[in-house]
Amino acid sequence: MKLKKIAIIISMIALFSGHAFAQETTTQSSINPVDVVWTLVAAFLVFFMQAGFAMVETGFTRAKNAGNIIMKNLMDFSVGSIAFFVIGFGLMFGNDIMGLFGSSRFLLSGISPSSPDGLWTYAYWLFQCVFAATAATIVSGAMAERTKFIAYLIYSFIISAFIYPISGHWAWGGGWLSKLGFIDFAGSTVVHSVGGWAALVGAALLKPRLGKYTVDGRSNAILGHNIPLAALGVFILWFGWFGFNPGSTTSAQNLSIGFIALNTNIAAAAGSVAAMVTVWIRSGKPDISMTLNGSLAGLVAITAGCSSVSPLSSLFIGLIAGIVVVLSVEFIDVRLRIDDPVGAISVHGVCGALGTLLVGIFAQSEFAGQGINGLLYGGGFSLLGVQLIGVIAVFLYVTIIISVVFLIIKKTVGLRVSKEEELKGLDINEHGMESYAGFQIFITQ
Repeated sequence: MKLKKIAIIISMIALFSGHAFAQETTTQSSINPVDVVWTLVAAFLVFFMQAGFAMVETGFTRAKNAGNIIMKNLMDFSVGSIAFFVIGFGLMFGNDIMGLFGSSRFLLSGISPSSPDGLWTYAYWLFQCVFAATAATIVSGAMAERTKFIAYLIYSFIISAFIYPISGHWAWGGGWLSKLGFIDFAGSTVVHSVGGWAALVGAALLKPRLGKYTVDGRSNAILGHNIPLAALGVFILWFGWFGFNPGSTTSAQNLSIGFIALNTNIAAAAGSVAAMVTVWIRSGKPDISMTLNGSLAGLVAITAGCSSVSPLSSLFIGLIAGIVVVLSVEFIDVRLRIDDPVGAISVHGVCGALGTLLVGIFAQSEFAGQGINGLLYGGGFSLLGVQLIGVIAVFLYVTIIISVVFLIIKKTVGLRVSKEEELKGLDINEHGMESYAGFQIFITQ
């Protein structure tokens, strides 16, 4: 009887041992599950930033175009996810070709649960996919209220499939910028400036909204219909940025996530204060929309160096970005006469480039790694020079490629809606419905 019990126990141990071994093989024991969970949670936070962008852009534009804004933010993620799955991820992280682009992993080919790091790659794909969507959605705000919906779908696909992935390969996929020592930890240039420079070209080619500028060239403010909604969007984005920056470690075991989160928050707060004070001095009022953009400017600027600078340096980076964003919005609106309804060019393009350059000034080896110091900490101009090369290269690449894309769209399906459609609103003409239906006054007998 005792022998029978012992045999049963041994059989059960063998059964469960075999089961455990099979699970270990399938889930690849070399991958730390905590890192996968951390990366996925960060990806979910960055995905939620799509809601933040949607609310900011909707609040800063007019009610007759609110639904169109929502549709663009929904579809740039939907279309972008497919584009990044089919083409983008392979161009970004496939086998390197001369430091310029990847040449494998299209459609995630060669990746399976049993392949080396396959399960990790699935999680990392999602993390990078939400970054691609962020780059694409930035363009929406600058081109709001006058762009054809079909045109938006086309260029959104191209940004997620080609433009973002190739610039991402240069910096993060083993490309030529990474080999130079270029630092852009979470994407001030790779994500935000890519979207900002595409927005610059698109807004310039589209021309201003009707009534934006007078005959003598003066700028008219076209007020957004819901500032509280825009503020909600900024809070959502600020929250999501705690996935964007600390999540870029892709490792819960990397305890630098603590100071990266701290740096992110300090820069955002400083950007808010600096923008508020700057616009208060210049206009006599602490403008709400400009202060909200100051928060985003600080967040964008710190994204490149959040893992390479001290908290004190983060404070200065945020302050500089908050001042610059106010001046940039005024310059683009009044001097260049480019109509950007939400300030996306200044927040993402200008402050993305600014933040990338400031890494070359404020980086410290204590945070960035041995021997990596910016100008203020004895590193000379070498890192600053590399950062400048990266900023210029991405600017030229994005503006040239997106200009060709926009011109082709303009000659084919068309880029801008008609005057009548713009006056009536894109919700009715592009989507056949109103965002705020039921506001009519009915007189009953």
